[in-house]
Amino acid sequence: MEKKTIELLAPAGSWEALEAAVNAGADAVYMGGKAFGARAYASNFDEEEMAKAVYFAHMHHVRLYITVNTLVDDSELEALSAYLLFLNNVGVDGLIVQDLGVIRLAQKIVPELPLHASTQMSITNSSGVDFAMGAGMERSVLARELSLKEIGAACSRGSEIETFIHGALCVCYSGQCLMSSLIGGRSGNRGRCAQPCRLPYKLLNAKDEDMLQGKDAGQYLLSPKDMNTLSILPQLIDAGVVSYKIEGRMKRPEYVAVVVDAYRRAIDSYLAGDYNVPEEDLANIEQIFNRDFTTAYLERRPGRTMMSDRRPNNRGVLIGRVAKLDKNRNKAVIKLDKELHLGDGLEFWVSVGGRVGTTVTDMLCGGNSVQSAAPGQQVTIDVPNGVRLNDRVFRTLDSRLMSYAQQFFGPDAKKRIPVDAVVTARLGEPMTVTLTDDEGNVGYGETDFIVEAARKRALDEAGVRKQLDRLGTTEYFLNSLLFEHDENVMVPMSEMNEAR
Repeated sequence: MEKKTIELLAPAGSWEALEAAVNAGADAVYMGGKAFGARAYASNFDEEEMAKAVYFAHMHHVRLYITVNTLVDDSELEALSAYLLFLNNVGVDGLIVQDLGVIRLAQKIVPELPLHASTQMSITNSSGVDFAMGAGMERSVLARELSLKEIGAACSRGSEIETFIHGALCVCYSGQCLMSSLIGGRSGNRGRCAQPCRLPYKLLNAKDEDMLQGKDAGQYLLSPKDMNTLSILPQLIDAGVVSYKIEGRMKRPEYVAVVVDAYRRAIDSYLAGDYNVPEEDLANIEQIFNRDFTTAYLERRPGRTMMSDRRPNNRGVLIGRVAKLDKNRNKAVIKLDKELHLGDGLEFWVSVGGRVGTTVTDMLCGGNSVQSAAPGQQVTIDVPNGVRLNDRVFRTLDSRLMSYAQQFFGPDAKKRIPVDAVVTARLGEPMTVTLTDDEGNVGYGETDFIVEAARKRALDEAGVRKQLDRLGTTEYFLNSLLFEHDENVMVPMSEMNEAR
């Protein structure tokens, strides 16, 4: 399968997450504006940020899709029209939509913009794909309740198919939950879901008796595990899916970086003919965030095993148990099953009363202060009140993984574009600087200063390269330099910098 037919699609709820997605290898990014998107509580992007995001993404050959996937009220149509025109003019690559009224309005005023049927449209079979195609959708984002066989059937209809491959699951059919709206007046279809599925519940019979009393079940009865498809990604590709979507516009940029990074490698290994997921990638995916993992309905109907009924948020990774405890000094000896580093965040699943947490700021191993410890070793650390002997210890934050992830965003995390430079310096003429990028785009500058004969030190290629190579605050790096010049000429450094 050609690489161009496979799109790794990443979420971005903030500028840092956008950088992380692009730098970690996403082919496309989806994000929302300040209105009309189904994640109202993400940072999202205003119009100035949106224009900057389009420029940044396209510079790195990444497509940018915008979520306009809430249900829209009649009173909002004027504002929506202006927003759609802005998105079209700024150059986004497509709109993800739910409301049939939004679809019709977009087709009238921005007919050239591709439309993608949002997962909120609950397209659960090939007939749904046919309906979306008939309504003018170029792509259908399938509901997360389909099997591999059903996805294959959907892919056979002739439309682009996008499906979720990683992240949070709704307990309901995709997008059809009214629980948040009914309980608290916060509608998921308006982007304001309060996530009532992540709250604790009891299961009562008609006599108000707790039906799970004494059973092997937690309190979070409506909280699903997270989706993870690394084990079956080849089957999804073989089914004909075009776009592979990672959930997470509410997640921090480190999460986006780690998950995109792992799936990028996995997809590339498939395209190379040898599908392989390194153990380190599996461990990183689990560590960065998990409610335990499931493949949802892709392989089978999992029933209650799809639920994370004991933990509605990040459960971390089990790294050991409390082997000894000194309650008087609030210190414990942990027997490690996995590495532990200073700066790691830990949670103790205490025997009574839930969980308590701490950050490792000091660690002794064999009586010596250490920066890290290996599996099989025993370390002494400070612990909070409530910890008991034999409690399980989970790492909820891995300091080394966070440092790795942070390389993908921020001012020092540029994914730079190569440029080739031609510099001319002829006596009696301005110095010229021409830069050409890998797509053939050309930039040109020249000095106000007229090149003159050197009185002391003449220009040489090393000096020109040094000045031209100062591209640190841009998206570029100097790939090659051709310096064409007369003998014994000079140009002030300040003029050269200005031309650059």
